Amino acid sequence: MLQAMFSSISSIKAHQVRMGVVGNNIANINTTGFKSGRVNFQEMLSQTLRGATRPVEGGMGGTNPMQIGLGTQVGSIDTILEQGSLQATNRVTDLAIQGNGFFVVSNNRRVAFTRDGNFDIDANGTLVHKATGEKLVGWMPNADGTIDITEPLGPQSFITIPVGKTVAGQATTSVLYKGNLQLDGTSWTTSVTVYDAVGASHELRLQFSRPTADPPSTPWQLQYSLDGGASWTVAGNVGFDTSGRITSGSVQTITFTPPGTGAPDMTVELDLSRITQLATYSTVEPISQNGYPPGTLEQLTISPDGVINGVFSNGLNLPIARVALAVFNNPAGLERTGNNLFRESANSGVANIGTAQTGGRGTISAGYLEMSNADIGNEFTNLIITQRGFQANTRIVSTVDELLQDVLQMKR
Repeated sequence: MLQAMFSSISSIKAHQVRMGVVGNNIANINTTGFKSGRVNFQEMLSQTLRGATRPVEGGMGGTNPMQIGLGTQVGSIDTILEQGSLQATNRVTDLAIQGNGFFVVSNNRRVAFTRDGNFDIDANGTLVHKATGEKLVGWMPNADGTIDITEPLGPQSFITIPVGKTVAGQATTSVLYKGNLQLDGTSWTTSVTVYDAVGASHELRLQFSRPTADPPSTPWQLQYSLDGGASWTVAGNVGFDTSGRITSGSVQTITFTPPGTGAPDMTVELDLSRITQLATYSTVEPISQNGYPPGTLEQLTISPDGVINGVFSNGLNLPIARVALAVFNNPAGLERTGNNLFRESANSGVANIGTAQTGGRGTISAGYLEMSNADIGNEFTNLIITQRGFQANTRIVSTVDELLQDVLQMKR
């Protein structure tokens, strides 16, 4: 009888642990990036009353062992890493991972790992976890503006957003054109804005003209002027074949002094290779030019591969950092440290740090947060099962107590 009581007591203790895990799951039903836990029981040692016997040839058959179990115990408490649902927040620095990766965060002395992507920019421009101040780890651009993702990361490799950063302008060196020059036309003018070395803008006008409309033997003369000036400078001639394809002058190079800014002379290559001469209206116009004025950082965008891009007032879009993600051979072996953080353990394996969309790390979704993966319906079911298991074992204890009372009363 005492064996039954001790077995029930061991089960009561195990169910208390399970109740604690279920209660923690329910408590964190709305915790960002929370990963629920699960308790597994296993039987304890069994007392062998009689061992097994083997069959005797020509005699008695074999018998099975006779054993009495000595109760149950907690076998493991597992972390369930199933993906949580994503909740839209419309904040660009809120990040969610769809996949197996973990964000890497630092307190300047060590790195930790989290699925909670509730980040914001602090007074120093550092991207930090809002609740704890842990700094988000990633790669920053080198002196030449490129991001080297092969560079090792450590506790000091956190991401800093250059709030208010200004980029210098770039002088225009090439302009690409497209369109058509009318087969029987004699003149066409188009314009484009170009930028000098100090970032000042200038209107570059091109004029295609020819003295006669007889096609296609008569080439077009190309002239240009700056900022609405009345004088035109000849750049060269542009010729076409009988099929309307350009045969000469497809690339013109012009050099001029930008007026009014003191900037050095500009040399601009005009790419006219996409222009035709067909029996339709003239439509020649610029497609693109590679110059831009100075600009100031205005907003951020974060792509699914973790690249943080800065959008500048001049329309420039430049990468300013890249978020790092970590994966583990056994992520369920990570040790919880509170504040939605995990750290490596002896059985998690070493963090394999790299970029999103590689190595099974998953994709980053900006403007979203990952919700808890604890399912309230499942947890309440486990709550009921745990309660009934606990109650059943308390009944065994009370029943054994009544039996012992009966034994004690036998001599009366």
